[in-house]
Amino acid sequence: MDSDTKKIYELKAQIIQAVAHPIRLAIIEFLIDGEQCVCDIVEHVDAQRSNVSRHLSLMLKAGILTSRKDGLKVIYMLRTPCIVKFLGCVEDVLKQRMQSDTQLLCKFN
Repeated sequence: MDSDTKKIYELKAQIIQAVAHPIRLAIIEFLIDGEQCVCDIVEHVDAQRSNVSRHLSLMLKAGILTSRKDGLKVIYMLRTPCIVKFLGCVEDVLKQRMQSDTQLLCKFN
């Protein structure tokens, strides 16, 4: 593998890692319907504001989110709404896995 291809894989992995946490997944799904202030995000994910801020910062850096100031509030939105398609694919994988597990369990009954 050449160095350019390797670098592309590393960059893709960074983006996938930036969504690979339950709180980050919840934030992304919460932002599907539109922008939200950090106060509403904190309430939605039921976590400490400092913890949520770290997750938001990581996703901002990865290019998944963008933000803007509205007075004293910071408003976040999906920068790349296509991430939702990726999460839909993850859900499809889970459904297929559950179907396979169910079929296997039925064989033992």
